[in-house]
Amino acid sequence: MSPASALKPIPRPGAMKIEAYVPGKSKAPPGVKLYKLSSNETPLGPSPNAIAAFKASAEGLELYPDGSSTALREAIAGRYGLDSKRIVCGAGSDELLSLLCHAYLGPDDEGVFSEHGFLVYKIGILAAGATPVIAKEKNLSTDVDAILGCITERTKVVFIANPNNPTGTYLPFDEVKRLHAGLRPDILLVLDAAYAEYVRRNDYASGLELVSSAENVVMTRTFSKIHGLANLRIGWLYGPEGVVDVLSRIRGPFNMNGPALAAGVAAINDREHEEKALQHNEQWLPLMSEGLAALGLKVTPSVGNFVLVHFPDVDGKRAPDADAYLTSKGVILRRMEAYGLPDALRLTIGSAEANEAVLTHLKAFLAGLKA
Repeated sequence: MSPASALKPIPRPGAMKIEAYVPGKSKAPPGVKLYKLSSNETPLGPSPNAIAAFKASAEGLELYPDGSSTALREAIAGRYGLDSKRIVCGAGSDELLSLLCHAYLGPDDEGVFSEHGFLVYKIGILAAGATPVIAKEKNLSTDVDAILGCITERTKVVFIANPNNPTGTYLPFDEVKRLHAGLRPDILLVLDAAYAEYVRRNDYASGLELVSSAENVVMTRTFSKIHGLANLRIGWLYGPEGVVDVLSRIRGPFNMNGPALAAGVAAINDREHEEKALQHNEQWLPLMSEGLAALGLKVTPSVGNFVLVHFPDVDGKRAPDADAYLTSKGVILRRMEAYGLPDALRLTIGSAEANEAVLTHLKAFLAGLKA
């Protein structure tokens, strides 16, 4: 049957190949205390200043928000020493990643991302009618040579999550620059730095320097992680003037709501609250990694606010078994089948109480105790 004689609307090629994104679980069995550690949310919550700004914005809900996100862009620019005209804000970095796909990809184009990269990349590429190309990783880390080996005349966009979710590994900045140097100038390099604030490594950089000196690099960030504003959906992008101009043309005229803009400004200006969140993670990330290793579990070294935990391929001790047991105790982790890691669970660094509950219940699970 030709499209002209179809009996119902037909979606564009690629749409029906998309496997819908499934968020982390958020419910525990009735009567059991919930420890939600499945979505990489900060256990400290948002800045009190952000909460106050959000509440105050209720006075003007009948008014349209600032369609240019001026105050938020200027706050971000002031924090990082950037040109506010080269910043685009969106409803989470997810929206910005999607806009990049729609702006720079189409049928016959290819978008490249690493083997265990963020699922949204593949979704955005397919939604734009393009072809996703997966570059193999090395030791669960982005492999620059593998990515460069995937580049063809059809390649238009390369996505790098740095640090990567769900592995927690990162690409040193020298490697990022080597990757960029190996790309044609018409290929857009997207550096997704959602977890950049957590990284404390001398050889890491979020990408701001590279964006400032190149015409084909953008960096995306989010307020959902260390700033604790996941519910408000706030993301931002720093890019060349040409890319920013294109995104400003195709984004919705009021893609950010007023309460989110107000809370975002307050959050990024509250350095003290951000430092508390960072200190909590710096304390508990090694403690959890060491505690899990002491139980005999393999943990991928992480620089984010989460760890990838690998379970042995033994009857009754596989990742799905651990997930079921922990869920029965109210501890909710993230299954990794969708990322090609069926023998692993991703664990968000939570509150002290939540972290201790994980170790206690995993010890019982591995000892063979019943739920």
